[in-house]
Amino acid sequence: MSDRSAKKAYKSESITVTFEAGRCLHATECVRGLPEVFDTAARPWIRPDGAAADRLAEVVRRCPSGALQYELADGRTDIPERPTRITHSSTGQLTVRGELHVDTPEGPRAETRVVLCGCGQTRLQPYCDHSGPCGQ
Repeated sequence: MSDRSAKKAYKSESITVTFEAGRCLHATECVRGLPEVFDTAARPWIRPDGAAADRLAEVVRRCPSGALQYELADGRTDIPERPTRITHSSTGQLTVRGELHVDTPEGPRAETRVVLCGCGQTRLQPYCDHSGPCGQ
């Protein structure tokens, strides 16, 4: 896994939020949802102690690409949407939410939210990284 796609963990007593920079498509759902936790001008840019764990988990679930994930201290994680939902953008990206098994060059991954490349030009197969026309 490349440095761009490596996950970084941000921990508090009640929740751990992970961020996979290579998958981030800058939808800004996190920053708009909880600016007291997600501040791109600060280091670290994610401060999980800035909000209640359940509220933070709710905002993380808004991340369309799945770049943000969470695990609560009791082990609970994101629950897949049912039924699985696939949305096709006008540029070709596929936004998928549900119980997913995604084949990647590193092997299969269980996911609940992804934005998949529709043009085949991503450097982070099969995830869209905005490098091709479907990400524009």
